[in-house]
Formats: sequence, C-alpha cells, structure tokens
Amino acid sequence: MKPGIVLKNKINGIDVTLGILVTDHIWTELVERSHRAGLDYLIVDMEHGYHSDQDVARSCQIGRLLQFPVLVRTVSSDPDTVRRALDFGPCGLMFPAIEGREQLNEIQSAIFLPPRGNRRPGGMGVLWIDKYDDETWRLDFENDLIILPQIETKRGLDNVEAIVNHEIVTAMAIGPYDLSLSLGFSKDPQNPEFRKAIQQVRQVSIKSGKNTWIMGDGPQLLEEGFTFLCIGEPSYMLEDEFRRRIEAANRILNK
Repeated sequence: MKPGIVLKNKINGIDVTLGILVTDHIWTELVERSHRAGLDYLIVDMEHGYHSDQDVARSCQIGRLLQFPVLVRTVSSDPDTVRRALDFGPCGLMFPAIEGREQLNEIQSAIFLPPRGNRRPGGMGVLWIDKYDDETWRLDFENDLIILPQIETKRGLDNVEAIVNHEIVTAMAIGPYDLSLSLGFSKDPQNPEFRKAIQQVRQVSIKSGKNTWIMGDGPQLLEEGFTFLCIGEPSYMLEDEFRRRIEAANRILNK
C-alpha cells in the first residue's frame, strides 16, 4: 500500500505534513484536486459528515488509483464500524475520543485477519492486494495501515502514554475543540493550561517516536512545534475565500 507507506514516512519524519478534513461535502474530483494541489492527505469525516457509502468508497478508490492517501474518520471504534470503514478501501483510519488501550485492542482485532484478528474483508478494501492469503494481507495492507487515535477527553489525556505506545498506532491526533470542552477551556482556547495539555500529547508522542495530528491555526501550531497539520475543512475554506474576495472588492468600491 504505497500511499500508506509514503504518508507514514512523512508523518514521522521532519517535514511538515498538510492535509484536509472533509466534513460537509466529498466528491471524487476533490480528491484529485487535493492531489494536484500538493496536499499530503485527505480525511473523509464520517463522524460528523453525511456522506453516502458510495461517495466514500469512490473517493477512496480515486486515492488508491492516484496513489494519494485518503483516510476515513469513523463515527466510533466499535468492531462493525471499523470493518465497514475498511471495506471502503482507505489507507488509514482516524478514531474519535479514544480513551484507553482497550478500545485499541478491539480496533486491532477488527483490522487484522485471522489468526491475528477477526476481520472479514470485502468491498473495495480488497483491491489493495493481489492475493488473499494472510501473509499478503499482513505485508501489503495491515503493516502499512495508518491508525490515528484522537485525544478528545480528559480520560484520554490521562491515558495518552498507554495509547500512543499501542503497537497499531501510527501517530496521535488531537480534537482540540472537544478536548477544550472536556477540560473546561472552551471559552478560552488560548488558555495556558489548555495549551499545556495539547503540548502534553505532543511531548508524549515525541518520546515514543511518533507525531501528533492537529487542526487549527497553522502558523500558531507550527510555532508550537506541530508538523502534522490539517489546514481546514474545504467548505469553510471556500466560505473564507468568498468573504476575503468580497471584502477586497468592497474596499476598492468604497475608496
């Protein structure tokens, strides 16, 4: 699974890794344009997005054909959800609100074929490999699958060291807004204690040789040392660009 290998190496290397989280609208051309623009990855958000199964599967297919990493954020980490998400054919999964190793153990069982797990593959998820024996699955798919658990609660923060050191974890991820709600900082996201909590996840990850994904103010996050960034959600980015152009036109008209 070449895109998984490439993204894994970049995530945990020294270069900045940039991508988008697609919540509102996913379509196949967006995947192609993300690739053409030079982004490193795209995550289809099935936790909060209302995407059809077909649109998600087709987007993963375009990513596979372009050798461009398309991941899926699931609505939960229960085994059936994991199995279904893998059948769409992504090269990685992001899981919201992970709070301990027990959840990751269940995920591990759901992503590995017997005898290591209990996955029953199907759909476009089988198109990454040429043979269906367990060794091929392990070498060409399972070993390269990207797994990103999100820290979004106080309990997850308390257990971050155990989470990051689980064998299936590629890198950590932070859900800053949900974490701020859990910690009581939603009204003040720049609160030093909250920024300290975010840095706690990053520092524990660094100690384990892994990076940390986060979405937010790019320049600020780069200054804080983050290099695995989500630059935004496309619909909101489009709205911001509309607003910027309207304001620019009004400045000219009002001179």
